[in-house]
Amino acid sequence: MGVDRAYVSGLELGQRNPTVLTLWHIAKALGVKPRHFFDEEKPSRRVR
Repeated sequence: MGVDRAYVSGLELGQRNPTVLTLWHIAKALGVKPRHFFDEEKPSRRVR
C-alpha cells in the first residue's frame, strides 16, 4: 500500500483523517469495500 506505519497508527487512534484514495487503498488491502468503513444507519429524523 505504501503508507507509513506511523500514519496507519494515527488513523487507528483517530489522530489523522485519510484521503478518499488512502481509504480506497486500505479497503483494497483488507479485501473489503470502502463503504465498510461508514455507518449505514439512517438519521432518526429529517434534517431541513
